[in-house]
Amino acid sequence: MAEGRLIFITGTDTGVGKSYATGLLARAYLELGVEVITAKPVQTGTHEPEDILIHRRLMGLSPDPPELLDLTCPYIFEYPAAPATAAEREGKTIDLSHILSTLRELVRRYEIVLVEGAGGLFVPLTPEYTLLDLMSLTLAPVVVVSAARLGTINHTVLTLEALKARSLYVAALVYNYYFASDEWLARKSLEDIQRLAGPNAVVHLKDLSRGLTDLSEIKAFLKSTVGLRP
Repeated sequence: MAEGRLIFITGTDTGVGKSYATGLLARAYLELGVEVITAKPVQTGTHEPEDILIHRRLMGLSPDPPELLDLTCPYIFEYPAAPATAAEREGKTIDLSHILSTLRELVRRYEIVLVEGAGGLFVPLTPEYTLLDLMSLTLAPVVVVSAARLGTINHTVLTLEALKARSLYVAALVYNYYFASDEWLARKSLEDIQRLAGPNAVVHLKDLSRGLTDLSEIKAFLKSTVGLRP
């Protein structure tokens, strides 16, 4: 099998739906017959790989066995803070080269590796490096997850502009309607985001409270979007 590829999933902030977006995209790839895995290099605020477990549930898969979990979630810290801060709190350090080596091994085993970040782009992974620095080292395409709520225009445009400044390719925007209290305002904000910064490729994340819905729209989106095509 040819070597696979990375796709980063980042967000405009913490709590915008990155984990659900990552899991749904992975599930869609699975249904398209792609050998896909997700990774969360650093998990904080828990003693277990919380976001990986969300991914696997949405993918319809069992939790990762320990050997695989060492690759998909190499760092877990209980303190709820940025990775560098959580690691310092526990007297530990995060090795960026180790994260890169785990991602390389996953790429060797799978066709597509979806990598979920922690928080936003400038969250410190180490005292020297941010999530954006890690992304810049891989030059992988990026999917940005944005919440359809007040303030999203500024947060989303700043995120998109920061990625462009690092010459990173933004493949798509996942616009999370779960937070929308005003449907008209949510649509208008998305229009403003695209007018100011793009990208043209946008997929809407719907309310999952009633369970997993048909993924035909997401599968069609993946097949037609440059940087995400199986």
